[in-house]
Amino acid sequence: MANVRETERGSDDEGEMSAEGETERDMESERGQIGDQGMEDWNGFISGEDVIGLVEALDSGDEITPNYVLRLNSYTDEYLCLPEDNIYNISFSRFKIRDLESGAILIDIKKHGPTEIKDVIDLNAGRFIQYHFAPAFLTLREIGATLEFTVGSKAVNRFRLIERHYFRDRLLKTFDFEIGFCIPYSRNTCEHIYSLPELEPETVEEMIANPYETKSDSFYFANNKLIMHHKAEYSFNDTEGHRE
Repeated sequence: MANVRETERGSDDEGEMSAEGETERDMESERGQIGDQGMEDWNGFISGEDVIGLVEALDSGDEITPNYVLRLNSYTDEYLCLPEDNIYNISFSRFKIRDLESGAILIDIKKHGPTEIKDVIDLNAGRFIQYHFAPAFLTLREIGATLEFTVGSKAVNRFRLIERHYFRDRLLKTFDFEIGFCIPYSRNTCEHIYSLPELEPETVEEMIANPYETKSDSFYFANNKLIMHHKAEYSFNDTEGHRE
């Protein structure tokens, strides 16, 4: 099981915060009313719908490193790596979000399919998902996001996730999670603690009124090399469901 250490980086005027990681414990609570997901298959921030798009070219000498993505000033138009860059055959099998204050489970999505660990890169897996939450989600202060995933035949060193969340062209917050070392052919569970940003009422109203204009890039690194890039869009209203 991967050991987890999280560090959160806010936008320039937010400073830095840190939080201790938690190992996932079994929780048998009913799903809360804030999240609403109707997808039947999932593979780690993924829906069955794939968004096609890759960076055609980077400036000569540029590398996609953690420092590179931390300097990005907007949501990316394209993917910054290819599916085959996941040479460790990391496959996500479950994603769960809970409200830390109430304990309510907001999302609990499990991948349907074989349970054996495969050492095969899934080049057909999508890398995009849309989430629908009720407006009350924007009032939460801390959530826990649990990932379950398997690793193929190669050990993963310095496994790291950097998430950048935006509303339109505004960076809301950056989250930086150090997952650590994962042994070959292993099943791993980790929970990341998110301290959500306090937003101005006007911003909250705009986010609710403009579904899917809140977006995030999730960059996964091993040994400071980008191996996966996933994208997400978010809706925060009472009527808008999953968009096909």
